[in-house]
Parts: sequence; C-alpha cells; structure tokens
Amino acid sequence: MRSVFFQRRHGFAVVALACILAIGSAHGADQDDLDIALGLSGMLRAARTVIAANQDRINDPALGDKGLTGEAVLAEAIRNFTKSTGIVPNETDPTSRFGRLLRAQMAAVQTVMDENQGAINRSGIGFKGFVPAVFGRLVNEEFQRLVGAEARIKVTAPPRFVRNRKARPDNWELAAIEKQLMSSQWEKGAIYSAEAMEGDRKAFRVLVPEYYSEGCLACHGTPKGENDITGYPKEGGALGDLGGVISITLYR
Repeated sequence: MRSVFFQRRHGFAVVALACILAIGSAHGADQDDLDIALGLSGMLRAARTVIAANQDRINDPALGDKGLTGEAVLAEAIRNFTKSTGIVPNETDPTSRFGRLLRAQMAAVQTVMDENQGAINRSGIGFKGFVPAVFGRLVNEEFQRLVGAEARIKVTAPPRFVRNRKARPDNWELAAIEKQLMSSQWEKGAIYSAEAMEGDRKAFRVLVPEYYSEGCLACHGTPKGENDITGYPKEGGALGDLGGVISITLYR
C-alpha cells in the first residue's frame, strides 16, 4: 500500500499529514506500516461512529429489534471508512498484510455486533451500556483473537481518563503520551510513531490521539466527581482535552 492516506485531503488524511509534520517523512517498510496503522485506526473510528450515531436507538426502551446486525453495522462502517479514506476495503489485496488485518478487523466488528444482539435489542430497558468505548474494546479483543501475535490495537488514554484497567497505558505508551502528545509543543492531531519494544518483541508502534468533543463531555466533563449515565464519576475533562489514544502495534 503506497502512502494512500497522504493522497486524500479530508478525514483521516488530515491526521496523516500532521504525522508528517511531527515525525518527518517515513520510507520503505516503515511507511507501509504507518499506512497500515492509520488504516486500522480509521476502520475502528468508522465503526465506532456507527454506534455513536445509533446510541439513542440502542437505548430506546420501547424499541425491540434495532436493525443493528453485524452485517448492517459493518456495511455502514465500510461506507464511513471509504468516504474518509478513499479506500474500498474489499478491493485491497487480501494477501497483503494490510488486506489481511483489515479483513480481520471487519470480521471482528461483525462478530461483536452479532454476539451482542440480545443486549442491544432488549426492550423495556433504557441504557444498555453498549457505548462506543465498550464496542471498540470488544472489537479490539476479537481482532486480537483473530490475528494472534501479528498485531494489536488498543484504546488507551492519559491515566486520569482511564476507566477500564485493561486500557491503562503501558510504559512506552505512557511516556509517549506525557512527553509527546500532551506537550505544549505538540501539534494537535499529530500522530506519534516509533520503532519500540513491546515486551520482548520488536514492533512498529503508532499512537493516534483523540480529543474530547462536546458529546464526550456528558460522561467525561464537569462537574468533576458527579456520576454520569454509566455510573462512573466524571473526570472533569474539557473540550479539546486529549481524552483517548488509539495505540496500534505491528510486530516485526
């Protein structure tokens, strides 16, 4: 895959361009790996967007079947992804690393939705707890099951915003978040990537920052300490704060 994200002017390409400005041009295998990481990040975001757009529908206690099957959600995620990147997933080479990983990720999206139909379609109950963050974690876990030791995707955050212990940043992620992404000198939206060890394995690691929008603050904003709809205390986050980081690891 040849720098496809740098050929677009909108969506995720803006983030990719910021990456060039932040870490300089990459070449050869590293550039291919960066493109793969951005693609996987883009598909995760595209799928989460579907869940966010249908949150009121999911939480409607009067509605039974929501029509959010694995097939339907994946189809919408693919449309979101293609619109943002210009890439048609099913036209990627299925024998390439990107093609294989992207297909595994799409399979994970469909599996997670199909396995959670009972909870999503339960009538008489409002808030189901099936929010974009939970959906994303389940997709990443299923993706890991499918690809094994080839790659890993995780959504982490600065420690004060981490709610699930599984999402805590490891030492490398924490150092990069604090010294790079949270630095006053860091260009907002810029991606951080580096060759780094993950445990005892060599890897190409990429961090894609995500910032709080107005919609995020209902759960993560103020007043700090007040319980949100999920039962967690709000963290007191502000609009534009670094609230999350998609961490992609491609093992060598």
